[in-house]
Amino acid sequence: MKFAIKTVAVSALIAVSGVALAQKGETVRIAFMDPLSGPFANVGQNQLKSWQFIAERYSGKNPAGVKFEVVGFDNKGSPQESLNTLKAAIDQGFRYVTQGNGSGAATAILDAVAKHNERNPGKEVLYLNYAAVDPALTNEKCDFWHFRLDADTSMKMEALTSFMKEQPKVSKVYLLNQNYSHGQQVAKYFKDAIARKRPDVKVVGEDLHPIGQVKDFSPYVAKIKQSGADTIVTGNWGADLTLLVKALNDSGLKIPMYTYYAGVTGTPTALAAGGDSEVYVVAYAHANHTGELGQIAADFKKKFNDDYYTFATYNGIQLLSSAMTKAKSTSPVAVARAMENMQFKSFAGDVTMRASDHQLQQSMFITKWQKADKKYPYSVENTGYTFVPIKQMDPYVSSTPTSCQMKRPASAS
Repeated sequence: MKFAIKTVAVSALIAVSGVALAQKGETVRIAFMDPLSGPFANVGQNQLKSWQFIAERYSGKNPAGVKFEVVGFDNKGSPQESLNTLKAAIDQGFRYVTQGNGSGAATAILDAVAKHNERNPGKEVLYLNYAAVDPALTNEKCDFWHFRLDADTSMKMEALTSFMKEQPKVSKVYLLNQNYSHGQQVAKYFKDAIARKRPDVKVVGEDLHPIGQVKDFSPYVAKIKQSGADTIVTGNWGADLTLLVKALNDSGLKIPMYTYYAGVTGTPTALAAGGDSEVYVVAYAHANHTGELGQIAADFKKKFNDDYYTFATYNGIQLLSSAMTKAKSTSPVAVARAMENMQFKSFAGDVTMRASDHQLQQSMFITKWQKADKKYPYSVENTGYTFVPIKQMDPYVSSTPTSCQMKRPASAS
């Protein structure tokens, strides 16, 4: 796929005309706020490295001519700690923040950024959400200063159930999820969507467990066995999915599992320990991209011996650069305005930052866990296994309506 974003043409025109970019050479500092300690630290550390790697790779080598610097702040996954880290970042002069692990933390940051911007005109902060997928963040809680790069829970579930409805052996489903907004919504949206698309499918069991606190998932696996389920659907991520996979391995239970985050740090290694398993992932990307993104993943692995899987970091830097080119400024007000309805070519076709709710509209993939081969050679976590794309869906398939009533500040209207 061609990878050049549309604004490259704009950049070329500016260069030819000899007009200097007002923001060229500026350094745009981004405060990263996610768990860098605790049960989800391995995920947060990987994602911080991903942001920093992409920022370094495209510093000065982007249409806007700006440099990017990403600095990590440990919010421990806590909404309260997120407020503390946000205050620290603002006090240190950061005008851009990014966060993704946990919609509770995302809601706290969104509210605090909105209040700060209202009280401090001229010192506005822009929030790039790269992974917190609560639909409320771009519906009833939507805010002008918040932009989501990931697809929300409902969008992913539309794509996932569109695939599952075509799988005749899916008959009895067990829902196991973390007991917070994301996990609750995975269960809710699955039941709503499958009832529309495959009313014959039955939910034979459902559990919500404390997030980041369960050390042994064997009691849950025993309940799955007892239910007679032939399929598991889970939105779990990080240690909560890794430990679930380990419990499934120990029990010898091998039934198809449909997930959001099986590719996240630690889980692939657990999957490989169990041998061949039928595991699916719904996401906006996959492990075996070619072209520029494939090279990025290869270079990241060479540098860190780790997998690059948070592809929203690439889209985030491209989106900022494109908007800064259009705005001829690094001011969050001008950049936020420029980002609305912005279209660019991503690694998976055209993407659009929808103006009505600031939700990125993008293609979705269903991938399947299998041994790496010549066609799909990327070895996830050096396991010899990989996630291969088996279905790509255009943005309209997973696009969901929004109830957002966007209130734009006078300076940005």
